[in-house]
Amino acid sequence: MLELLFKETAGHFSRDTSGIDALWKEIQAAHTHTARRYHNLRHLEHLLHELLPVKTAINDWDMMVFAISYHDIVYNTLKQDNEEKSSRLAAARLGNLPVPWERIDACRALIMATQSHKTTPVADASYFTDADLSILGAAPGVYHEYSAQIRKEYKFYPDLAYIPGRRKVLLHFLQMEKIFKTTHFHDLYEKQARHNLQEEFAALAG
Repeated sequence: MLELLFKETAGHFSRDTSGIDALWKEIQAAHTHTARRYHNLRHLEHLLHELLPVKTAINDWDMMVFAISYHDIVYNTLKQDNEEKSSRLAAARLGNLPVPWERIDACRALIMATQSHKTTPVADASYFTDADLSILGAAPGVYHEYSAQIRKEYKFYPDLAYIPGRRKVLLHFLQMEKIFKTTHFHDLYEKQARHNLQEEFAALAG
């Protein structure tokens, strides 16, 4: 579904269908790399599924579609600048469509918001980061599958390094006053997310 939506959205800015096809193929290639266990096309489709019910609340839906498509296009577990590199790549590709620069900046801001998932005054960013975190509030079995997939993505790290790092991430979310910033996502997922995070945190304590 995202492929069709991406191409339709890109078509709002360009009639170069072959160029748009090439953009999607690049996104698809990045997200089907064998190292991607969670941050893959399924994750992108999940974000779209989560955001469609609040589409009417989104200020710039076109940039939201592009942010979904590009926010993890650069994903290297050995690096800490994935969001920045992804936002730069998105800007370059959208600039070639061409999308107006002020809207590209809005798309980049959405992508960069996923770096910390902190509260933002921009409503679209709050919806986007909430959708990105919605997996935290999934049913326990789905959450366990997600956490196992994340561990596989970080397979190059031994437990001695991975477990303290993972616990730090979990604690970061547990210490937030609100994990989900919008009423829609908070009502849906806050309680279950805290339960899931606490369960994993405790399990990693050994």
